Amino acid sequence: MLVQTIVSAISPGTELLIYRGQAPAELAVDETISALSGLFGLPIKYGYAVVGRVIGVGAGVAPEWEGRLVFAFHPHASHFLATPDELLMLPADLSPEDAVFFPNMETAVTFMLDGQPLMGEQVAVFGQGIVGLLLTALLSRLPLASLVTLDLYPRRRQVSQDLGAHASLYPSAQDAHEQLLSHLQDTRPYPGADLTYEISGNPDALDSAIAATGFSGRVVIGSWYGKKRADLNLGGYFHRSRVLLISSQVSTIAPNLTGRWNKSRRYQTTWQILQQIKPAGFITHRFPITQAS
Repeated sequence: MLVQTIVSAISPGTELLIYRGQAPAELAVDETISALSGLFGLPIKYGYAVVGRVIGVGAGVAPEWEGRLVFAFHPHASHFLATPDELLMLPADLSPEDAVFFPNMETAVTFMLDGQPLMGEQVAVFGQGIVGLLLTALLSRLPLASLVTLDLYPRRRQVSQDLGAHASLYPSAQDAHEQLLSHLQDTRPYPGADLTYEISGNPDALDSAIAATGFSGRVVIGSWYGKKRADLNLGGYFHRSRVLLISSQVSTIAPNLTGRWNKSRRYQTTWQILQQIKPAGFITHRFPITQAS
């Protein structure tokens, strides 16, 4: 099928890592998506969130595909070729601008599955980029005791609170850690959040996220740092805290869930939540593909 792109979403975290040469060149781009084959070494064609319209079908393709709005995990392009198994039909009531957030929302859903937040828990989220905001929107639907987010940018912090965060803090403030703890219940001898997400993309934030987590708490690490190293202080409080560090990434589903969850179920859940949240309002900048460079 020939697809004409309507909108293609930029992934600033991953794309900047690649652009700056900070992605491991020997790592496969994606082992599960044919349009993203090869390694991260330059030159590379990238992007993974495209919504377009099918404008031509080949022999053997069902004619009802023609004219349909579709989503594809495909690099930025004005047009591209794809087989039916590489495309997802959009729900009838979802706009292209909402649907293009599909990969980000699928990631946020994965973070929820991996973190397993419980009723009454105290949750902290480091990073309120697109994935962070979508995660906050999901977490705010739970009866949590507290939901505190952190981000460098005032506009993101305001949107975070609009989505339901009880507080959104500036992480570079000298007393940021004390501010965070002040929004949490006292859980001595090791005060802190029950569940912390680190999705800022900044390796330095991981140490802060661990320090913000209480005894036997969980830290879900959703950031991809590429070649950037994380310098962690594991010699003090962490040594006795029994904090669990969880690596989370959307390419796979946690083995303990695969008896009930597969990608198809996660896709369906993602579409349903996109229809409820409609994140197109998060879009701040648009560029024609002629300005891609």
